[in-house]
Amino acid sequence: MSELITAELVDLDLSAGSKEAAARSLAERMAGLGRVTDLDGFLADVAAREAQMPTGLDGGIGIPHCRSAHVTEPTLAFGRSAAGIDFGAADGPADLIFLIAAPAGGDADHLSILSTLARHLMDEEFTGALRRASDPAAAAALIRGDEPEAVTEAEAGAEAEAATESAAATEPVAEPEPATKPEPTTPFKIVAVTSCPTGIAHTYMAAEALAKAGKEAGVELVVETQGSAGFKRLDPEVVAAADGVIFAHDVEVRDKARFAGKPTVDVGVKAGVNRPAELIAEVREKAARGDVSAPAAAGSAPMDRDGEAGDGFGTRLRKWLMTGVSYMVPFVAAGGLLIALAFAIGGYGINKAPSVAEHFVWTESASWAALLFQIGSVAFGFLVPVLAGFIAYGMADRPGLVPGFVGGAIALTVNAGFLGGLIAGLIAGAVVMAVQRVRVAPALRGIMPVVVIPLISSAVVGFLMFLVVGKPIAALQKALTDWLSGLSGANAVILGVILGLMMTFDLGGPLNKVAYAFAVGGLANPNDGSLKVMAAVMAAGMVPPLAMAVATTVRGRLFTRTERENGKAAWVLGASFITEGAIPFAAADPLRVIPSAMAGGAVTGALSMAFGCTLRAPHGGVFVVPLIGQPLLYLVAVLAGTAVTAALVVLLKGLRKTAAPAVAAPEATAVAGEPAGV
Repeated sequence: MSELITAELVDLDLSAGSKEAAARSLAERMAGLGRVTDLDGFLADVAAREAQMPTGLDGGIGIPHCRSAHVTEPTLAFGRSAAGIDFGAADGPADLIFLIAAPAGGDADHLSILSTLARHLMDEEFTGALRRASDPAAAAALIRGDEPEAVTEAEAGAEAEAATESAAATEPVAEPEPATKPEPTTPFKIVAVTSCPTGIAHTYMAAEALAKAGKEAGVELVVETQGSAGFKRLDPEVVAAADGVIFAHDVEVRDKARFAGKPTVDVGVKAGVNRPAELIAEVREKAARGDVSAPAAAGSAPMDRDGEAGDGFGTRLRKWLMTGVSYMVPFVAAGGLLIALAFAIGGYGINKAPSVAEHFVWTESASWAALLFQIGSVAFGFLVPVLAGFIAYGMADRPGLVPGFVGGAIALTVNAGFLGGLIAGLIAGAVVMAVQRVRVAPALRGIMPVVVIPLISSAVVGFLMFLVVGKPIAALQKALTDWLSGLSGANAVILGVILGLMMTFDLGGPLNKVAYAFAVGGLANPNDGSLKVMAAVMAAGMVPPLAMAVATTVRGRLFTRTERENGKAAWVLGASFITEGAIPFAAADPLRVIPSAMAGGAVTGALSMAFGCTLRAPHGGVFVVPLIGQPLLYLVAVLAGTAVTAALVVLLKGLRKTAAPAVAAPEATAVAGEPAGV
């Protein structure tokens, strides 16, 4: 492995006038040594990182950096600008510019070296030495941390003598010790977490700045750096003993719940670099007031933990709703399939059978069918409460569960159905978040999540669902149910087209889940219209993976070897109604695959509705065909949509190959390992 930085990577007279020009000048040195394979591609990655957050730091430092597939090994280039270059720092232009290039799969050893450099940048002696350096080799050695050459014996003796004289001249007169020593005071203890989008520079610089400021302030401060080289969790005992917490981060803190219940300052990572002393003072003030912020007490909401910093309300709303749907689906699958099997064994009249707890004959199939139906009905009965409860959980963590479940159960009581569950979950989450913002005395904090929050939030949600929003939602639900029951002809076909497009647009994403949840909600109170919707949704959802399987089989040379292997698995995934089986193909070629999938999904949805196919099972694909009304026509609809999508994919990919044969052939050979062609 080459050295991280050499003299060839140092420019002590960088003449660039902008940060883009500076990055290009230093990157050209990297490319000249073979450490960057595609200069423009690498600079695009640098620019993308710069767009996330300016990389200028107070003290005249600029650290453009990124992880890139165009980098062969971790590399650092250094430039010194006499005029200064604007990298967005608050105190003005930077004269010390460090371009850090890390490969997409950079090893931990080199990333730790980069983190060490980031810490050194907070040392004024280090940066001062770089400003005084007159030789590129010396500057590179300083950055690498090479040991300076040993001084001669005479020089050492002279330095020692001078140091002794200086110490004697300045040595203060010892004062008599007081008769009694003051009792030592326990220092204020802080734990901190730092992280940045790439985890290379700001993460460690913020850690170093906080640690240095902590020493100056006389507090015990321990930092957990969540960087690219991985992270080691703070000792739980250290976290438990901490008097306050500082989060300096631009990506979500991992395992944030560990720090629950403590005074917390939550800022961006650059604040940790630029004003660490202020953050320490702020967390001490919060501790003195007994101020524990609601997010710190509850932790981040579960579906927000993997989100990006700065997510808007629309993004967070989608995550909250998807939380509820994701927890609801297993109940739907278990309950719905049990009910469907019960109908298959005992007929549709099995729903009128007496309770199996009172009447069960071991040798009668009807009794077994009744048992399956009643178990499935119990499981299916949790659908709306679970949906509401986990929407609230996604918004407010565990305190949202109780009012969410209560609101969902009330939605069933007032016949508000699936829509009522959605609204109840959002109301419950909002109420809990509002209650958490109220400041309470320290003595009451312990009972807040166990007694106060469930009590107040359940009462408020119950009031709203019973007396304010429940009845209007129930009326809307009934109107929607009646509309579905009366669908026929052109209206049914149009709805089938819309559902088919939604199921295939994002292949298991939010729109797909919305259409699926809409269909499943209709199964709670089934009628002919809602059963048609369920059939159309499942049929359209099977099309994309089945079509990719067909396309990779009939025209395999249009696909890479990996895609052909994925095509084999797509047969089973598509047959099982797992739309996500087409995601690898869409990710590799979205402009051709997604429109083709939507066309086939629309055809299938329209035909399923036109044929009057019905489905009582919420999942299962071809394995529940016996439970489908008009099963042969249903299979025709699926096959028609599959053929449309497969044909369009083959056509569009074939046109691309024909348009650029000179480029396509070697690419296909390199990726697929076979001669290209159509």
